[in-house]
Amino acid sequence: MAENILNKFRKNLPEIYNFAILSECEEHFFDHIRDYAQRIIESNNNSIQKDAANLILSFLQYESKFIQELSKGDKIYLETLSLLWNFLIGNTLSGAKSDLFEDLYHIFLFTKDDYKLPDYSLKKLNKHMKRWPSGLERDIRERRELNKERIILQLVKKIEKRVHTTSRYHFEEGLSHQERVKQVNEWWSDFRFHLVMAIKSPSELNTFLGESLSTKSMRILNRAKNKKIPFFITPYYLSLLNTDENGFDDLAIRSYIIYSESLVETYGNIKAWEREDTLVEGEPNAAGWLLPNGHNIHRRYPEVAIMIPDTRGRSCGGLCSSCQRMYDFQSERLNFDMDALKPLESWERKLSKLMEYFEYDSQIRDILITGGDALMSKNRVLENILNAVLKMAQKKRDSNSKRAQGEKYYNIQRVRLGTRLLAYLPMRVNSELISILREFKRKGVEAGIEQFVIQTHIQSPLEITPQARETIKALISAGWIITNQLVFTAAVSRRGHTAKLRQLLNSLGVVSYYTFTVKGFEENMEMYAPNSRSMQEQKEEKLFGKIPDHKQVELNTIFSKGDNLTSELNRFMKENSLPFLPTDRNVLNLPAIGKSMTFKLVGISKEGKRVLLFDHDRTRQHSPVIDKMGEVFIIENRSISSYLRELEAMGEKIKDYDSIWSYTWGETEHLFPLFEYPNPNYTPTTLITNFREKE
Repeated sequence: MAENILNKFRKNLPEIYNFAILSECEEHFFDHIRDYAQRIIESNNNSIQKDAANLILSFLQYESKFIQELSKGDKIYLETLSLLWNFLIGNTLSGAKSDLFEDLYHIFLFTKDDYKLPDYSLKKLNKHMKRWPSGLERDIRERRELNKERIILQLVKKIEKRVHTTSRYHFEEGLSHQERVKQVNEWWSDFRFHLVMAIKSPSELNTFLGESLSTKSMRILNRAKNKKIPFFITPYYLSLLNTDENGFDDLAIRSYIIYSESLVETYGNIKAWEREDTLVEGEPNAAGWLLPNGHNIHRRYPEVAIMIPDTRGRSCGGLCSSCQRMYDFQSERLNFDMDALKPLESWERKLSKLMEYFEYDSQIRDILITGGDALMSKNRVLENILNAVLKMAQKKRDSNSKRAQGEKYYNIQRVRLGTRLLAYLPMRVNSELISILREFKRKGVEAGIEQFVIQTHIQSPLEITPQARETIKALISAGWIITNQLVFTAAVSRRGHTAKLRQLLNSLGVVSYYTFTVKGFEENMEMYAPNSRSMQEQKEEKLFGKIPDHKQVELNTIFSKGDNLTSELNRFMKENSLPFLPTDRNVLNLPAIGKSMTFKLVGISKEGKRVLLFDHDRTRQHSPVIDKMGEVFIIENRSISSYLRELEAMGEKIKDYDSIWSYTWGETEHLFPLFEYPNPNYTPTTLITNFREKE
């Protein structure tokens, strides 16, 4: 591999190769490279070549310097061009991988006069989108019906083996086999049945998947079990997977429940990516916020706080292998012990304290109730939490009426419920829950709350089933907007997949909110798609849904009114010839800083991992600590070459991704108007409460 790359330099970049050969030391090589880059900038109007030349100058700016990498806190020595010089003269240094030189080869290739980036057309996008079926298509539904039949037979056996159970899900004496199968079919529509019958071990998982898991997968999963990584997969979700080698491509969802080797290897030593989630009692978090004791409130920004109740909301409908809260599962603050997660009497007192925190905070106007998963709480428990929020919002509003202009606190304007159950367990959303949500909105409007959001996470068109479609329809009927957050895993990042998901969600009345780069450390290496691929998707695929500014106003009005939302969205897309609505922002969650995709490449590690210098999102408010953070460096989880090799193993044509190397900088997209906070119609205070900078 390395020899092949060296030959590429000799053949296609002879000037760069000769610079190295003729230089007595690396400093002379740097001088040649600097002159070369400056010549291109001064004599060329081609933006691709200029960008590449400026990037090379950035490499030189940071060459031979130590930087403090934010996510791990490590000091990293940058020697990008020194490694290249040594490689070109035949002196590859220990630890230097060919992935590094492959990346540098492409970057220098962009400086050539005759180099042109490949075009990506709407025709190509449509071709790529057609590859990804949804769970609504007939052949997928038929395959899944067969899966369901197979799984139900296994469930019958599982129930038959349960002795001395107090569960409601048991067979009465004297039932025939067919009657038992019929009984399980009836229980299938009961979400509680799926929680009770969830698969919790590798051997059981393999049995329910028709013994289709490979020896390698079973070895990894058994190691996961030995390391006490939770298994919790509902029969419903298992029925979505494909067990036939000739069937549909289910990697986007399969990789969520079949753990990777890197996750298993790292589990037990996973560190919290979100530094602000690591708390010391009485001390501010990494973003400077003083929080109530415990782990119920997570906060990064002034205007929004995440609330995690001490209820079954600390569990989920399944454990996603790329979960941002894997650290909390490791520490057992989140788990799947439903009985242990029943609210204790002390929860009522704690809930009251949490509401006081929100009521007397000057800046919070947006509460995201999540977990775990907000909808894992029982209806009565969730209703109690929502009623507490209503009461608090009204009290905050009443207190504000007595404050002068410029001294008023922000009222609660937005309430969100974070859930993945639309994918994992859509039958959880029953008529009682819809009534609770509808009533909360009615009373919430009276209390001054203006935005009601179900913030979900649907990862693939394959997760949109007839049951999920009906659940989406019911939630919209309650007057809530549904927004989707996509985690841009390697499998999901394949050409056309994200665009197809946007299209399908939009057709059902769901709006895209964020497309997240996978965060975490070694545990998520195999799930990781580089930021360059996220930028490529943004600039080449999402681009075809671009909405003119004046049309954005019209679209925002459709959501604000909420009347016939699904049909109105479909009409809007048809009238404006849009394949989908690109309302989401492609971002990475930076530790203690927030979401951003404003970065530039400043170096590449020995392993070929890009080192990015980030700036925060300057389109929104931040904690006051933001201006004292200094330079923010993040090293990516894997090299581009490593990522492309994985795509190739998935059956992708690497040529379709040729332009990925050129995405060496990014700028955070503006927030879509729908997601902006309403004008409070008064002058709020600039006072920031519950804040103290760390000493």
